[in-house]
Amino acid sequence: MLSNYYRKKLDELLLVCKTNLSTKKVNENLITNAFRFALDAHKNDKRASGEPYFSHPYEVALIVAKEIPLDDISVAASLLHDVVEDTKFTISDLQAEFGNEVAEIVDGATQIEGLTENYELKQIESYKKMLLSMTSDIRIMLIKFADRLHNLRTLEFLPNTRQYRMAQETLEIYAPLAHRFGLSNVKSELEDLSFKYLDRKSYDEIADKIKEKKRERERFIRKFIEPLKDALLKEKYKFEIYGRAKHIYSIYRKLQMRVKYFEEIYDLQAVRIILDTQNKYDCFAVYGICSQIYIPIPERFKNYISLPKQNGYQSIHTTLMSKEGKLVEVQIRTREMHEIAEKGIAAHWKYKENLKLNDKKIEEWVRSIRETFESTNKDDENTSQIIESFKLNLYQDEIYCFTPKGELKILPYGSTPLDFAFEIHTEVGMRCIGAKVNGKIVTLDTQLKSGSQIEIITSKNSRPKLDWEKFVVTHKAKSDIRKYFNTERRELIQKGKEIFDKKIKKHKLHVDEDDFQKVLHKLKFRSQQDFFFEIARDEKKTEEVLKILLDKSKIQALDNIESLTLDNQENFTADSSQDFDKYVKDARSTGTGILIGGSTDEKEMQGIKYGFASCCNPIPGDEVIGFITQTEGIKIHRKNCKNIVNLFLVDPQRIVEINWGESSTGDFTGGIKIIGEDKPGVLNEITKTISKFYNVNIKSLNIYSKGSMFEGTLILAVENLKQLNAIIDKINSQEGIFSAERFNG
Repeated sequence: MLSNYYRKKLDELLLVCKTNLSTKKVNENLITNAFRFALDAHKNDKRASGEPYFSHPYEVALIVAKEIPLDDISVAASLLHDVVEDTKFTISDLQAEFGNEVAEIVDGATQIEGLTENYELKQIESYKKMLLSMTSDIRIMLIKFADRLHNLRTLEFLPNTRQYRMAQETLEIYAPLAHRFGLSNVKSELEDLSFKYLDRKSYDEIADKIKEKKRERERFIRKFIEPLKDALLKEKYKFEIYGRAKHIYSIYRKLQMRVKYFEEIYDLQAVRIILDTQNKYDCFAVYGICSQIYIPIPERFKNYISLPKQNGYQSIHTTLMSKEGKLVEVQIRTREMHEIAEKGIAAHWKYKENLKLNDKKIEEWVRSIRETFESTNKDDENTSQIIESFKLNLYQDEIYCFTPKGELKILPYGSTPLDFAFEIHTEVGMRCIGAKVNGKIVTLDTQLKSGSQIEIITSKNSRPKLDWEKFVVTHKAKSDIRKYFNTERRELIQKGKEIFDKKIKKHKLHVDEDDFQKVLHKLKFRSQQDFFFEIARDEKKTEEVLKILLDKSKIQALDNIESLTLDNQENFTADSSQDFDKYVKDARSTGTGILIGGSTDEKEMQGIKYGFASCCNPIPGDEVIGFITQTEGIKIHRKNCKNIVNLFLVDPQRIVEINWGESSTGDFTGGIKIIGEDKPGVLNEITKTISKFYNVNIKSLNIYSKGSMFEGTLILAVENLKQLNAIIDKINSQEGIFSAERFNG
């Protein structure tokens, strides 16, 4: 039995479903059973706020029913979306209880959980799963929007580090995706909530200024609207007209992009006219009426009705000059257009009465995502490149261009004729040698403008140029160009290997792999692939390698003449292996509180020149090792230092065992990397703590702000590793510090 409290909650959810869902009949039993199941599954769980955990899936289901109104299946899946992730129940249990459709949606949502856990490692793969989930059932992604929106609304209860990461991820991925899905209200709220946690200072400044001028703006908008309202009533239109305030993050972006002061932004508030009509041409007639009352600004007219955005958005945008000389943005649309603008895909379902994804533009966009991932070859392009390209294109404005036959192509703002060519077909892009824009020949890196007609000039003998990738902006163009050159490179590497193998056979030479690597390193080739690639283009480059490989004495000499860079000093070189052995023997007979040699023959270093590598700054307590250099004696590194690992691989003979002796004392350099909340007094607290508890010298402090956070490095003179770790623990315990860890730079 449900308590009175939960009975009321269930009744509230069912009422919202019956009022808003697009399905003709809501399956109340399905939603009731999902409610009870989730309530029982989460009965022992709490949120960070202390509330019962069930409050989260319940609120997500309410968002899905009210703000992204889908269907009863989606509401049930929303109630259950965390059950598999956080409780003992499995997908099979849900399948048995609720059927395949609900179980598959929950499974899809579960697959892309935990993006903020182990952030750096999981982020890219999680994004890939998220994007691919859209191609199986779009409702998975819509539930994820609702899930993220509720998490952002209750973000105050999480630790600062998780707040920052979740807000950053939301601004980079979830908000742009919501924009692409046409979820205008969801996108705006996700942006504002994220911005609040990423840069609280700027958020509060803009919010305060909006509040200050609110009455003045409202008076102005009422006065502006009055003659429009009278004229529309006179023409017997049924309509709604109102002023709409821009949201905080959009104002911030305007300030950043236009480098303006807040007072200079005229369009903080737009006027929206929503017509109750099925005739889209009424929007143009209303535009004509508005233009007779106020002077329109021609270059700020946008017709998204004839040319909808890729997310299905339709509206007329115009900017009118008020009687006071102020510019006001006016949006004119039908009621159906308005619902699609606010609720995106959900509204498409409502009007088309079809639960399958059937909007052509969004279908094409989702299909392009699937094809992008499915066609990606690990050798051609890694997933992180795809995600970066995807993120860049999510928010870009669109331009509308035409082929000579009048076929429309929608491209991101900043696109070039070459992007247009690849958009037509990969082969058209590959064979492109020039373009005409509105009948005039232009360079391939020319930025296109909306409304232009583009003619691509091709040649059968043409091939892509290396610099093309620098100026194309679409993912398709970048990906196709990369694939071409990666394929060409692989073919040349194979050709080069065949050339080299023939040369080896001709000289009847057996090549030792280690010797080959030493020779390539000496001749500045980064890898065998680079070497094969170069000789495919110029066979003469094999001669120098062959000369060294044919002369064993030259291979031996490489150990003595090869120079390695370490701390900007030339490394030790010896005339022969005997000289090298003598140097090491001499070193082992000296010392000063630092021990050299293996565990059985350790001796103190006396008189021998030695120093500590600045690349890893070893201090007593670290596991260390030495490398013999030419001018600085033995340079001591931490054993896990990447430089010493590289040096050992190249020349293990110069490595000597080092250990700390009991008399190893003094001031050693220790670094700490700190990330924290950028608030008054936080740095002062850190320095006071170090001085008070540890009495160590602060050698340098470098700090820079990043939104509402700061990052910095603190360099100290410490006695040993134990003391450095104690300082790090102390800093980590301070309020406002997200993380403090050893800095190795």
